Amino acid sequence: QVQLVESGGTLVQAGGSLRLSCAASARTFSNYVMGWFRQAPGKEREFVAAISGYGRSTRYADSVKGRFTISRDNAKNTVYLQMNSLKPEDTAVYYCAARLGVVVTTETEGYAFWGQGTQVTVSS
Repeated sequence: QVQLVESGGTLVQAGGSLRLSCAASARTFSNYVMGWFRQAPGKEREFVAAISGYGRSTRYADSVKGRFTISRDNAKNTVYLQMNSLKPEDTAVYYCAARLGVVVTTETEGYAFWGQGTQVTVSS
């Protein structure tokens, strides 16, 4: 089992920046692909970004490409999501997810472990 705890969500103005963190309890954190997803009210959960075990491969949703950056620190068992140029449409609960393996998937079903989520609200 892997436990994930997100932090960093808050209210921010449009155009601002925010960094989310996700701390994992995994024994060998580098064995896990890590992803960030988000869910806005009334919408399905959607992929945001993902990163391979050693950070060599990343994937992003088109809607955040160029604005968000995913990174990880395996020594701290933590994955980050740096969000810049935030827009009101980025408002959502952001979830951290983990999957054992090497495939950096964008599919929600591909991740076995999930955090509780952290709320990000972007005001216009």
